Amino acid sequence: MTIVLAVTSVCAGAAGSVRVVSWQGAINPVAGDFISRQLELANRENQAFVLLLDTPGGLDSSMRQIIKAELTSRVPVIVHVHPSGARAASAGALITLAADFAVMAPGTNIGAAHPVTIGPSPDSGKEDGVMETKVVNDAVAYARSIAQQRGRDADWAEKIVRESLSTPAVEALRLGVIDLVAESYRQALVQLDGRSYTRGGKPLSFAGSDLVPVEVEMGWRDRILNVLSNPNIAYMLLMLGMLGIFFEISQPGVILPGAIGAIALLLAFFGLQTLPVNGVGLLLILLGIVLFLLEIKVVSYGMLSVGGIVALALGSLMLIDSDSPAMRVSLPVIVLTVAVFSGLFLLVLFYVIRAQKGRVVSGLEGMVGERGIAHGSVARGGRVFVHGEYWDAVADEPVGDGQIVEVREVLPGMRLRVAPVPKDNEEERKGEP
Repeated sequence: MTIVLAVTSVCAGAAGSVRVVSWQGAINPVAGDFISRQLELANRENQAFVLLLDTPGGLDSSMRQIIKAELTSRVPVIVHVHPSGARAASAGALITLAADFAVMAPGTNIGAAHPVTIGPSPDSGKEDGVMETKVVNDAVAYARSIAQQRGRDADWAEKIVRESLSTPAVEALRLGVIDLVAESYRQALVQLDGRSYTRGGKPLSFAGSDLVPVEVEMGWRDRILNVLSNPNIAYMLLMLGMLGIFFEISQPGVILPGAIGAIALLLAFFGLQTLPVNGVGLLLILLGIVLFLLEIKVVSYGMLSVGGIVALALGSLMLIDSDSPAMRVSLPVIVLTVAVFSGLFLLVLFYVIRAQKGRVVSGLEGMVGERGIAHGSVARGGRVFVHGEYWDAVADEPVGDGQIVEVREVLPGMRLRVAPVPKDNEEERKGEP
């Protein structure tokens, strides 16, 4: 996703200027806040406003935020679908319709604003069909209202919603959907000079040829937030963060996975705050991590791991609650991420469980299984030489002097319970000090 970025110009506030903002990408909350904020500044400083737009669509709430700012603007608003090859699809089409002047570059298209729903199709049940009808009718009424307010073709506006109609620039100009086809916004300003727009029911004349362009762009915070608000990136950061925390919990003291996981989680939450997150989806992902952790402690013969994989997959599918494909996590990304992360989880679990079940090689527990030599007769009490040290020992059966013994248990009071090693299993005797 590409965005044209800049800083507030020194010309801001100068008489006879036009504030130029460019947005290329999904219409998300970052777009809603940034564009509406820039339009508010243009009104405050009495600047005309140009939005260079290239979008596949986005969130209904963010679209309405931008359109509300357009329709209540005191200064003229120009939306230019730009550059050639760009599109104003779905939410972008209605944003373009809401402008005082709608301009398209050659080779662009506009339309396809049918609302997309998540879940069963309308044919799967009466209630789903009723809800689909309500959503479509609401979108149609909104599109027609905007078109009528701006004096555009309301029937065409209805078709882009009901029939997902998409129209190229030249055809849109012929139908009266847009006002102009121009290569650049500078050409558009000149060609729109003298055209009228209305405010409060009164016609006003647009003087575009004398306006001084003031190009503005997002600050670093909005820029980072926009990258993180990409659903695929936010989702992968979330999974990476949970994987890092899982590694740290399963193998305490490694530190690096925990640090990376914490950073990734914070970045993921920073991005997810701009997305319509489904709480149930997030809880399912957390449940998947918990099930993997329980596999370490509970003998489930793999059932907890299977449950964890299912919870991760379902939670990932439900994580972003949006009716716009541009705002949902890509299915191939979900499949690949769940497969890779589940594989890593299972690999870590395998080594953790193997380490837990392996023979202890340090501390008092590490003495079990060690072999040594009896010094004197060992029965109810005696001494053995094990691991380079003399230990008090007891045995359940007679052990003669110099006989090789094996440690079976470490008793309280730093004593060893030993048993003699059969002659045919004896290894080479260890030398005494």
